Amino acid sequence: MQIITHRKHAVNITQAERIASAVGGGMLAALGIGRRSPAGVALALIGGDLLRRGITGHSYAYEAMGIRTAPLGQGAETTAVPYELGIRVDKSITIGKPRAEVYRFWRTLPNLARFMKNLIAVEETGNRSHWVVAGPGGRRVEWDAVIHNEIPDELIAWRTLPGGDVASAGSVWFCDAPGGRGCEVLIELQYNPPAGTFGAVLALLAGKEPGQQIQEDLHRLKMLLETGEILTVEGQPAGGAPEPAERDRRVQRASEESFPASDSPAYNPVSL
Repeated sequence: MQIITHRKHAVNITQAERIASAVGGGMLAALGIGRRSPAGVALALIGGDLLRRGITGHSYAYEAMGIRTAPLGQGAETTAVPYELGIRVDKSITIGKPRAEVYRFWRTLPNLARFMKNLIAVEETGNRSHWVVAGPGGRRVEWDAVIHNEIPDELIAWRTLPGGDVASAGSVWFCDAPGGRGCEVLIELQYNPPAGTFGAVLALLAGKEPGQQIQEDLHRLKMLLETGEILTVEGQPAGGAPEPAERDRRVQRASEESFPASDSPAYNPVSL
């Protein structure tokens, strides 16, 4: 799991919030400096941070909670997760089956519930789908998604639609494994959980880190396709990942060609 730290779009609050922060921060800072006491120092520090917030347009509290009130700008209508927010997960595995077979199995989205442990159901209608997942504490988490880019036997890229419980975007690549060893499946996922980075840290402390869960799901997929059944994989080491240099190249390619989590998405969406 990688917490996004990119600062390309540092402004995450509205212009009105910037003005209010600058005015309020200036008043508190002046009041604190005038008191010359510990309480005054505290007020001055708070006022100084509000001034910084107003001048830069960036709220660290908003960032930690996965909130952005500033306009998304270019590509807003196709942005699922603002570029600087969320959690990034990259996982891969090699499956001893032909690439076309693995792709067809994954592309039939209801099949995903057969190996994804927390996935309850997927209802598919064309390029759109509705997802129901078992969340923490037995809560049902739901969202709608659209496949916006697809290359048969090679790529499935998706983004969630507005109104869901979770915002996410990502892609699944299907590549021929070296040495004729079958198919290499690479997942690149960026998501913004409820409560943002703070919520992700809480989930990690609760033992529900998504990267680990995705890797376990991929091992379950491998067993299902190779043997026709799923055995427990808890505690087993992860495997099947490509060499680091090759993996970095493919991740970069996926990010540039199909990842809709940026304010300036660089991909060719299919017609809906």
